[in-house]
Amino acid sequence: MKLEIKLTEYARKCGCGAKLSSAKLAEVLGKLPKMYDENLLVGTETSDDAGVYKLNDQLAIIQTVDFFTPIVDDPYTFGMIAATNALSDVYAMGGDPVTALNIVCFPNKLDLSVLGEILKGGIEKVKEAGAIIVGGHTIEDDEPKYGLAVTGIISPDKILKNYGAKPGEVLILTKPLGIGIVSTALKNKAATDEDREKVTKSMITLNKYSAEIIRKYNISACTDVTGFGLMGHSYEMAGSSDVTIELSKDKIPYIDSAKEYSEKEFLPGGMFNNMEYLKGKYEFIDVPKYLSNIVFDPQTSGGLLFSCSEEDSEKILAELNELEIKSSIIGKVIEKQEKLIVLK
Repeated sequence: MKLEIKLTEYARKCGCGAKLSSAKLAEVLGKLPKMYDENLLVGTETSDDAGVYKLNDQLAIIQTVDFFTPIVDDPYTFGMIAATNALSDVYAMGGDPVTALNIVCFPNKLDLSVLGEILKGGIEKVKEAGAIIVGGHTIEDDEPKYGLAVTGIISPDKILKNYGAKPGEVLILTKPLGIGIVSTALKNKAATDEDREKVTKSMITLNKYSAEIIRKYNISACTDVTGFGLMGHSYEMAGSSDVTIELSKDKIPYIDSAKEYSEKEFLPGGMFNNMEYLKGKYEFIDVPKYLSNIVFDPQTSGGLLFSCSEEDSEKILAELNELEIKSSIIGKVIEKQEKLIVLK
């Protein structure tokens, strides 16, 4: 059922672009006491996509939570996008989602049918993932927000982490960039229906399908590209792996119209937060301005970014490119340099 409502008009910032900046987050988290448990396999130390806790030698649980404000106007589509985004962290860790809890903030001034459509959209994607919604929590809020707390499972020896990338390996990205920029143009009524269809298709595509392919291979490091943009998530991978990531400016995939809207300065606020956090920590060599915006653009429900051997990369890419959304080799891992990220 299509409801005549524009959800983005109720949000100051949209999707993953509404994240607290990396700098502010680091300032707060750095002052918190450390917690230790011998069964905690992945915690907060490496800014990974989810926590992993070992139950026994054969089984560990993956826990993650993600919610945000609307990035599209249609409630049902918003529900699908938010659920797809939340489920992605489990796939980035190499696991399978099992259960989910709804997280809802909802304004009194909106009709409850809007909430019903949001939740139905979420259910569709959770079912597609092979998981089940077991409950949730709601509060009143001036801005609508929706997402999931997701629990997944994995064998303790199969975990994919955002560190471990090795010099000589290549980097593959499974979705194009530009979601935040094109969405900003859409919110300002400057983009086309075709643009809306392209970004929506990307955002509602589960990373389940690319994850099922890459887990068959020896993947050294993996993360998903969301609110901190390609640069932010690459920086986390490089820093925790003690390497430098060298990105190729001619190989960065992006939604075609993102270049035009970048040049016209339809730029999300989260992009500037991402730039500020990494100031002085990267090197750009002859990078056009539009592309520098795109690589810092906050992605909502972005693709997987992973490192693997050059030998395996061709086989992996061949399988990935049988999927509807094409993947790209975007760079390589080199020995640690003065700057952790180089784009040239």
